[in-house]
Amino acid sequence: MPSLGALPLYQQISELLIRDIAAGRLMDGERLPPERDMAAGLGIAVGTLRQALKELAAKGLIERKQGSGNYIRANADPSSVYALLRIELREGGGLPTARVLSVDRLAKDPALPAFGTSSEGHRIRRLRYLSGVVAAVEEIWLDGALTGRIVPQDLSESLYLYYRQRLNLWIARAEDRIGLGKLPGWAPAEFPHAPGTPLPMITRIASAQDGQSVEASLTWYDPDRVAYVARLK
Repeated sequence: MPSLGALPLYQQISELLIRDIAAGRLMDGERLPPERDMAAGLGIAVGTLRQALKELAAKGLIERKQGSGNYIRANADPSSVYALLRIELREGGGLPTARVLSVDRLAKDPALPAFGTSSEGHRIRRLRYLSGVVAAVEEIWLDGALTGRIVPQDLSESLYLYYRQRLNLWIARAEDRIGLGKLPGWAPAEFPHAPGTPLPMITRIASAQDGQSVEASLTWYDPDRVAYVARLK
C-alpha cells in the first residue's frame, strides 16, 4: 500500500470507520467489539484505536459508555477529509489511499471543462486504492493561479486536505458527471484493465469556498471492484 503523504494511522482508521458508517456497514446503535479485539482485528495498537475513537466521538459518530463500550451514532454529518469521494468498494466503504504517478505544470488540456482563471494548471496523476485494492486512476487539474509549484512529496493522500493546509483553499462543492471514457495510455500496469478499455469515468468540477471553480478532474474506475455512490439526506 502506498505511504507517500499518508495520513496519521489513527486518522486513517477514523476515516475508514466514517466510510463504513456512511456505507451502512456499521449501523446506528451498533455496539463495537471490545477495543482490544477491535485493535487486533485492524492490526493496530490499542492506543491508536482509542485515538481514532476519540476523534469519532468528537464528531458525534461514537458514543462511549463507561463500562459498556462504544456505540455507533450514524445520524451525524461528519467532517471527513474524504467527504466528496464518491467511489466505494462494491461491498461498501474502503479506506482511500493513493500513489502519485506524476505532477506537472502545463497548459490546460482544452478537452477539460472550463475552470479557474489561469491558462495553466497543475496536472496530478494518481493511482487510487480502497483498503489496498486498486480501484481507479485519476487525473486532477488544479488552477495554476492558486500556486506556482506543487511538490509531489508534499501531497497528502487527501488532496483536499493538502489544499486546506498548504493553500488555504477549501473545496466547498463539486459537480460530478458520469459517463464512459477510454482508459488512458498512462494508466499503470497494476490497474486491472488495458489502456483503451471503455470504463465508467467521472468528470468533476470543484469549487472553492468563494464559489469559484478551481479544479477539474477525470477518474476512471474499475466497475468490477468499485461503485459510484451518492447518498442523499
